[in-house]
Amino acid sequence: MTVLAVIPARGGSKGVPAKNLAPVGGVPLVVRAVRACLAARRVTDVVVSTDDALIAEAARTAGAEIVLRPAAIAGDTATSEDAVLHAMDAHAALRGGNGDGHGDPEVVLLVQCTSPFLTADDLDGVTGAVTEDGADTALTVAPTHGFVWRQDGAGRTEPDGYGVNHDKANRPRRQDRPQEYLETGAAYAMRADGFRAARHRFFGRTALVPTDPARVLEIDDPHDLARARLLAPLLDPQVLPSYDDVDAVVLDFDGTQTDDKVHIDSDGRETVAVHRGDGLGIAALRRSGLELLILSTERNPVVAARARKLQVPVLHGIDRKDLALKQWCDEHGIAPERVLYVGNDVNDLPCFGLAGWPVAVASAHDEVRAAARAVTTTPGGEGAVREIATWLLGPALSTAPATPTAP
Repeated sequence: MTVLAVIPARGGSKGVPAKNLAPVGGVPLVVRAVRACLAARRVTDVVVSTDDALIAEAARTAGAEIVLRPAAIAGDTATSEDAVLHAMDAHAALRGGNGDGHGDPEVVLLVQCTSPFLTADDLDGVTGAVTEDGADTALTVAPTHGFVWRQDGAGRTEPDGYGVNHDKANRPRRQDRPQEYLETGAAYAMRADGFRAARHRFFGRTALVPTDPARVLEIDDPHDLARARLLAPLLDPQVLPSYDDVDAVVLDFDGTQTDDKVHIDSDGRETVAVHRGDGLGIAALRRSGLELLILSTERNPVVAARARKLQVPVLHGIDRKDLALKQWCDEHGIAPERVLYVGNDVNDLPCFGLAGWPVAVASAHDEVRAAARAVTTTPGGEGAVREIATWLLGPALSTAPATPTAP
């Protein structure tokens, strides 16, 4: 059984510019969708339909096949069905199809990357409804018991509110009303031959596949995106990076390797406190072969002194940390998606958008925690970097020397 998942992801969003590349939980929306599809047991092929080179690059790196969408079906009036049909043709052509259905999969999925908390189980659910339960189409839905209202001002001086799924003069108890479902907009499954014939996503027998209402969110405007980022630490399973996931570790200094406090003596000299465990972790990371860098906005002798002791290169006094990080990656031949970047405050957010593994320390600003792909359990300056080294190298930090050179 061939099941093709198509993810439409054009580049011209107006409500949220570059929406499909916006990170939630440290991962761009289009990449989240690709990962969900690749994790689904029943999905055999994953295609991203896009007109945008950056979206194509992110999706390809995540493991999807790319179909470049022509301008005729990339504008505001183009439908998702148009994108799916075009992607089916392109996918079939690569496999010797001729555009009349020859080479089509048995089932095609429409997967929306604007639903950030879509899961592999959701996709397997709608697919199974078609492949095993006899449905022609299926969609994810969320149970709802809400009273729906509509306002109609036609022929009136004042608009009149009236009940859509209830009579406002007779409001039965929830348990006395039939169960209703809200379309989540996340995933749809269709028999491919029926979809080609009907050219829309609902035909024949349609199955409703309930999902967890807590995960239902469609990103249409900046407020939706902000909510998604706040929910991500609660809804996303914590996935920690391993040594094989990264080629470099880039560390902020203040608030990450310190507790973000500065002590100033009567002569104006500044001192900070660092954690010996962080020194052990950094020594182990350095000896493991990973590239290391300290990147700081502050131009402060203490930053340079700490970097010298740790034997780690440092760039400090940097206003645009993301530009400096990109240049450093280019100079060292490191792909940004293979960088683990550790930060704590809002000036780290541009680097979070660039690095493949943005990590926040436990004491980080709420907005930074929401944008991170992983969050330490340890605050900055109290061993957070040692904790990250443990993620990458294991609890024993076996690559560290018996007597660390930079405690």
